[in-house]
Amino acid sequence: MKMFSIKNKLFLGVCFVLLLSSCAKKLDVFPENAATQEQVYSTAAGYKSVLAKVYGAMALSGNAGPAGATDIQGLDEGSQSPFIRGFFNAQELPTDEAIVSWDDQTIKDFHALRFTTNDPFIYGLYSRLIYNVSLCNEYLRESTDDKMSGRGIAGAEADEIRKTRGEVRFLRAFNYWCMIDLFGKSTYVTEADVVGAALPREISRQNLFNYVETELLAIQNEMGAAKSAEYGRVDRAAAWALLARLYLNAQVYTGTARWADAMTYSEKVINGGYSLYPNYPTVFMADNDKAKDEFIYAVLCDGARTKSYGNTSFMVHAASGDDASAEYGVGGGWYGYRTTRQFVNLFPDPSGATDKRALFTNLANPDITDVGQYMQGVHVKKWRNIRSDGGAVSDAQAREFADNDFPVFRLAEMYLIYAEAAVRSSTNTGTALTYVNLVRRRAFGNTSNDFASLTLTNILEERGRELYWEGHRRTDLVRYNFLTTGSYLWQWKGGSQSGSAVDSKYNLFPVPQTIRTANPNLTQNTGY
Repeated sequence: MKMFSIKNKLFLGVCFVLLLSSCAKKLDVFPENAATQEQVYSTAAGYKSVLAKVYGAMALSGNAGPAGATDIQGLDEGSQSPFIRGFFNAQELPTDEAIVSWDDQTIKDFHALRFTTNDPFIYGLYSRLIYNVSLCNEYLRESTDDKMSGRGIAGAEADEIRKTRGEVRFLRAFNYWCMIDLFGKSTYVTEADVVGAALPREISRQNLFNYVETELLAIQNEMGAAKSAEYGRVDRAAAWALLARLYLNAQVYTGTARWADAMTYSEKVINGGYSLYPNYPTVFMADNDKAKDEFIYAVLCDGARTKSYGNTSFMVHAASGDDASAEYGVGGGWYGYRTTRQFVNLFPDPSGATDKRALFTNLANPDITDVGQYMQGVHVKKWRNIRSDGGAVSDAQAREFADNDFPVFRLAEMYLIYAEAAVRSSTNTGTALTYVNLVRRRAFGNTSNDFASLTLTNILEERGRELYWEGHRRTDLVRYNFLTTGSYLWQWKGGSQSGSAVDSKYNLFPVPQTIRTANPNLTQNTGY
């Protein structure tokens, strides 16, 4: 059972539905009539229900669980509008780490790196991110001192609501970071904008970087101390972690490297009291809330309370086939996602006998000659709806929805951010080596596989081994200039079995044409 119950607090029946037209034009959200709005925000409990919706939008697709009362009209609620599934597809499918057998619309275009401006999955991801931003804006508008005072909310209740504003600003910054990374620009709306008054303006990658950085620096001291937040919520360590990730990629985002800043903020997290959970495979099992001392921020997924086909339930089902019940803990496999030979080759022993992070099956069939054949390619058994303690999962009867929480930031990533920034800047490389070897000792259970020294190559490989299927690989390959170039090839990159280089425009996703048609203020990325 998760500590921060999302679904049970969802919005007291208020329907925060963002229609496609408003997603393209207003890109903001508000209750459909003022009476309903005033009713919801009339009590401190109402504010808490809205806060739960803001957090819940990272795991759910609507107010009714897996289907119905969807947040975003006109998109498939299971496959196109959820955050985790959309983020996973964008960050993993274009890389060596994931390839899909399905023929669902344009889904195979991701791995082939040939997506277009009319891709419905990209449209869904863009819409979800801006919808999430809009939820945050709505909460921030309604939680000002003037608003609370006018509703008679004061004293300790008002103080508690004020404390949550930093959390919501963080969640907005995180969704805007996704826009920086994936699209390189964004529709830009804050709580200061009047809803529906004008078409939203566009913000450039540099300016959005500056905005996110400024927000995170501003809120870090307004949020609770590191490790003080209720599990599933964020404190200042989450702001530090996002700053560390932002700075690690600053050269890509802005043209200016920020290695020292990446080291500074990753080390703030490292010194924040977190620790690596002893057993790597259990970090991703159904009771992975036990690994909360490693998680800086996790999206909570519960088979009974956050039913969705687009959160970690997707990650378990999509990777499984005939072995769904016995090996993955779900009622049926979707026969979809697996990985490539080239990624598996990062593991000297992919059986998992030495490096416990090698969570693979179907190793006898590593080559993919037909993308549509699920049984070709190595299967990934990292996400399993099975408890490490042998207990029952929440959805024990149907086993359709998973309990696995999704760690957005965890300590191991901070160690690796520090290490890469240290090597790139030739600074404190001894400390960096210590941090990387802590990660490796957890993986191998001993010191015999410690690195003697660090290079950019072995850090990238270590990031692959440690962080695969967690939404990092595309960003990493872009940073190393490997995603689109011929410097590193994997099967079916560029649409050919042996892999091929592609146009550099695919380092970014296109701005969906439907969004641009509705809002002429938005421009397209170069090459699309």
